[in-house]
Amino acid sequence: MHRTRKAAPSIRVARLVSCALLATATALVGCERGSSEGADETTTGPSGCPAVQDRAQRAVAGAERGDIPWGGPTSGPEAVSGKTLVYVAQTMTNPGVAGAAKGVREAARAIGWTVRVIDGGGTPAGIQAAMSEAVALRPSGIVIGGFDPDSTASQAARANAQGIPLIGWHAVPDPGPSRQPDLFTNVTTRVQDVARISAQWIISDSGGRAGVVVITDASIPFARNKSDLIRKELVRCGGVDVLSVQNIPIPDASSRTPREIASLLSRFQDRWTHSVAINDLYFADAAPAFRAAGEKGSGPPFNIGAGDGDPSAFQRINSRQYQAATVPEPLSLQGWQIVDEFNRAFSGRPASGYIAPVHVATAGNSEGAGTWDPTGYREAYRKIWGK
Repeated sequence: MHRTRKAAPSIRVARLVSCALLATATALVGCERGSSEGADETTTGPSGCPAVQDRAQRAVAGAERGDIPWGGPTSGPEAVSGKTLVYVAQTMTNPGVAGAAKGVREAARAIGWTVRVIDGGGTPAGIQAAMSEAVALRPSGIVIGGFDPDSTASQAARANAQGIPLIGWHAVPDPGPSRQPDLFTNVTTRVQDVARISAQWIISDSGGRAGVVVITDASIPFARNKSDLIRKELVRCGGVDVLSVQNIPIPDASSRTPREIASLLSRFQDRWTHSVAINDLYFADAAPAFRAAGEKGSGPPFNIGAGDGDPSAFQRINSRQYQAATVPEPLSLQGWQIVDEFNRAFSGRPASGYIAPVHVATAGNSEGAGTWDPTGYREAYRKIWGK
């Protein structure tokens, strides 16, 4: 199977004819034509969606910059001494969860606190047990590391009753303080921004002509919402076909992803030009199936991860092995932010309100790095804390 980076005219025509036939039969299974709210955004032509593509290109160019100055807090309370934190991890096999935990540990050393990590193992029972243990330790603060606090509602209520502040990392959909569940703040990028830039990268990279597979975990509300937002952004472009939305639970990714990828390659063949997954880890599991099918590591399909940006994702991107881009979380920065937010809570101050901007990492701008680690935040937080 030989494919080039831009779909050939015959492939484009075949794709459009295929979708038209499906529409006539009122059975749009696996082929969703782009749509839009504005007349100019449904205009098709050589680029598929000129107005949408132009906006996408400008947005991606801005997100690919690596020289963004520190835009977070520059003032706040000095360090409170002698505090202890417990980081309850959804599972430490999730690179994002583990990366944020590493950042918390590093920042805690800088401010002079102690941290203990308890791994929930990725199961409801394990996470509940981990939260119960965390509350029983009576720490100064608890981090909700990558899971829905409502799944441990009784443990969270006990922590609230004991005056133990809770701070989430990807715990609820939106960044900032939360009343229900009761979190001092939730540290995350805006899921809307991550979803939008992921879809815009595909629109920009494909010239407004793409056949896209979306991979998600529908069992996680946060992930399902992200993939829904990605799909909605993709179909703003009249030249984009959403071929399939694949539901692969993260705990089953290693066993199911290779089978699903092989099936999708057989089903869509040259029509499949791009993929977007709610987490980079899917492409680690997809690589053997792509390789077995004779697909080149440099694509197509050209794959982008809409989240995390763990070291293995950067390795695949930099070596051009079945992943072209990622929208990485600045995991270390977010760990430092979590510690700073706790320091504000302990000092009776409100949350900082800082939200890290989105970034797109490719082989062209990562310069061989293994993570997205912006500059300036360590110095800024140390200055705030008087350290």
